[in-house]
Amino acid sequence: MNAAVLNNAQMDGQHELVVKDLEVAGFETPLAGRLYRAAVDGKRDILIVFFHGGGFDDGDLDESDSFLRRLADASGYPVVLSSTYTLAPVKPFPAAAEDAHAVVNWAKKNKTRLGWTGKRLIVAGIEAGGNLAAVAAMMSRDRGGPALAGQILIMPMLDPGLSSCSMREMPTCPDKARVFDECAAAYRGYLPHAADRGHPYASPLQSSRLKNLPPALILSADDDPLRDEAEAYGAKLINAGVKTTVRRMAPARIEEPNARNECACTGHALHEIANFIAGLESDNAPPGS
Repeated sequence: MNAAVLNNAQMDGQHELVVKDLEVAGFETPLAGRLYRAAVDGKRDILIVFFHGGGFDDGDLDESDSFLRRLADASGYPVVLSSTYTLAPVKPFPAAAEDAHAVVNWAKKNKTRLGWTGKRLIVAGIEAGGNLAAVAAMMSRDRGGPALAGQILIMPMLDPGLSSCSMREMPTCPDKARVFDECAAAYRGYLPHAADRGHPYASPLQSSRLKNLPPALILSADDDPLRDEAEAYGAKLINAGVKTTVRRMAPARIEEPNARNECACTGHALHEIANFIAGLESDNAPPGS
């Protein structure tokens, strides 16, 4: 898709939206990206780098397109950069994690091209992309940047051990057992080596080093097998002194394709994200540099 101006009034009655496909730099190879920017004057102070879901082995830019169109217009008009990443099992861990950090670095270095002032950089993602957003925050801390203003984790996959109560309940529910099987298969493809499953860049929930991470918004959904691991991670961040907001949304129809993106569109995620961003902007701490 070339640069286009879309009438966003048909979606939420607000502003026109500029959407442009572009190429971003991954760890080893270029990646497909898509830029969303409300058609308002001037550069924006906030850039959200977003990673799609798909269980590490599937998914593309179109998967979260509808949600991101709303996000770019409903959260104080940030610039939103959606990026792909290397998929398993062709290239398993740490390929996707390295891509996520590379994209964040690329975004910081390409402020003018993205129409962003460089003031506040936020990582975000849904499902497997939520894992990569959390990991990108860790890697940025561990590798000296870029500094992040926040992280938004939407129904994230954080526990390859599939050990939470909400996950363990799935095999006992005939209509949801397939969801558990799909999660297990996704992790087998992404983490074929058992030793990697305890690595903090693969399993953020197992990390013992959570201090000095950026403020977090974690959104779970009732009746989602990923619910408990998302909320447990939020509790661990809070215990580590990280400013964290955890919210549970209404149930997602997880058996249906793209259900978590639909849940994010309808389950108050946009409202929560807007409040989170407003809180970052009102914070007296200096923005990322």
